[in-house]
Amino acid sequence: MDITNSTVFIPGATSGIGLALAQRLQAAGSTVVIGGRRQALLDSLAAEHGFGTVQIDVADAASIAAAAASVLDAYPSLDALITMSGIMRNEDLRSSDHMADAIETIQTNLVGTIRLIDAFLPHLLTRPAATVMTVTSGLAFVPLTATPTYNATKAAVHSYTQSLRQQLVGSPVEVLELAPPAVMTDLMGGADFGGMPLDAFADEVIELVASGTDTEILVQNVQPLRFAERNGNHQQILEMMAGAGH
Repeated sequence: MDITNSTVFIPGATSGIGLALAQRLQAAGSTVVIGGRRQALLDSLAAEHGFGTVQIDVADAASIAAAAASVLDAYPSLDALITMSGIMRNEDLRSSDHMADAIETIQTNLVGTIRLIDAFLPHLLTRPAATVMTVTSGLAFVPLTATPTYNATKAAVHSYTQSLRQQLVGSPVEVLELAPPAVMTDLMGGADFGGMPLDAFADEVIELVASGTDTEILVQNVQPLRFAERNGNHQQILEMMAGAGH
């Protein structure tokens, strides 16, 4: 991905990791369009940073279709999609009360990612060079006990990304996967997980993307989770995270 000259759409970029990456991609020279559900916040960020904006709810198929049509009409040179949107909920699996959260998490994190890719891929395939970047998590590889459906959706997106990448071999679309570690954002209401500072994370991500050397974008902090199975300490890390109350 050429971070200096791309036109990028990032749904879920009104805060946290998405906004930090949007700012850095724009600073590097790319044109950035952000998406979110709150129009007032989008308007504020457009005024402050000069981003293009579109209202989108990735849990709603019609909203994705309408947003895609709007973005592609306004930015026919679009050549990158980063599927940033996601929600993370605590769930007690001993009670069926968790089911609504589970379904909403699947609709947003997994089905939303699939629908976004479906909406933009036909256009991206017409570009000379293009990028789809999915966003998973270190928890796709070692789950956080308290957030079982979130972990499962991120593991599913990891698998889906591998299939997509293989299906697109020989096409102009490269498929990247960003797997963040715990990062200090408001993903779970600003809860403190001892996560990586947001600016340090985003700076390291941009360096990795610019280098173009790997299809998985893995900062140093996430590598213990990503390679836990290979390293033989998966269960140890799982129990450590659960015991810490994370």
